[in-house]
Amino acid sequence: MDTNFFKDLRIIDISTVLAGPSVGTFFAELGAKVIKIEHPIHGDVTNTWRLDSELNMDFKSAYYASVNYKKEILKLDLCLDSDYHLFSKTLKDADILLLNFKKGDDSKLKVRPKDLWAINPGLIIGKISGFGSENDRIAYDLILQAESGFMAMNGTKESGPTKMPVALIDILAAHQLKEGLLLALLKRQPNKGQLVSVSLYDAAISSLANQASNYLMQGHIPQRIGSLHPNIAPYGEIFHTQDQQSITFAIGSNTHFKKLVSLLHMPELANDAHFKTNMLRVKNRHKLQPLLQQSIGEMSCASLLDALIEQNVPVAQIKNLDTVFNDAQAQALVKTEEVNGQHTKRVSQIAFKFEQ
Repeated sequence: MDTNFFKDLRIIDISTVLAGPSVGTFFAELGAKVIKIEHPIHGDVTNTWRLDSELNMDFKSAYYASVNYKKEILKLDLCLDSDYHLFSKTLKDADILLLNFKKGDDSKLKVRPKDLWAINPGLIIGKISGFGSENDRIAYDLILQAESGFMAMNGTKESGPTKMPVALIDILAAHQLKEGLLLALLKRQPNKGQLVSVSLYDAAISSLANQASNYLMQGHIPQRIGSLHPNIAPYGEIFHTQDQQSITFAIGSNTHFKKLVSLLHMPELANDAHFKTNMLRVKNRHKLQPLLQQSIGEMSCASLLDALIEQNVPVAQIKNLDTVFNDAQAQALVKTEEVNGQHTKRVSQIAFKFEQ
């Protein structure tokens, strides 16, 4: 990967929390000069979002470090004339500005598009909002998980609505903004500024994918079924091996199912009247799971995975992060940086590779 791809790009990041800063880190990883402007007293709120073990308040929080990498930090209070003057001077040479201030705050801080283009007419502005640029409602990832249907679908009947353990809506919005900014760079013209805006709400709705189409085409309102898939079985059921490891399957075709039951020494299930098609397996998944578990419980995790993977059956061991980051492929995505004597780590914002 060419880490100097955007070496001539200059970005000012006045966004906070996760979505906006992760976009800045994406460009920083590819060589852009990114200057993150923070309030001299309050800073970024994520520095207060700490684990119980993060006791050194002079160090950045792990949450903050996750999306702030290779950035120059500039402490400015944009409400002060002297600091706003320095901000304006810094902005004049910028290519992109990232922000996520809600309506009203952008006016108070003089960071509306017309304010910014008066300083730098060719500036590309990347803006993230909660519910749209004209909506002043405050929003965090959890609020959008609730408002967009994700929480209603997630969890089980017993658990009730459940949020996802990663700020996924923020991440999805960040990807949308990256794509918009890359297109803006492609169509860029001298002294002609552009505004690329993404709302967390739109990013969330656009990511409902097959669940949205299930509703829009069939009127199906997804129910909380844990890790199960409403259209495929076995898919998401949790099984336990002889050595007490947890595994799961994504059996998306009859071919996969035939291979699975054959390796489990239960080939007769492939032609069973209850299981011979995917629709039947979905209907009768409560009968299928204990049958599969009986055989799986007699095999070790490693031997079962090896046999299934060799036959191209979609299977996975359910791993915690300690196991995940003991894998070389995951370790290759870890980025480290020394910041004021602190050894920080995060995962890369870049998962793509140019193979040729």
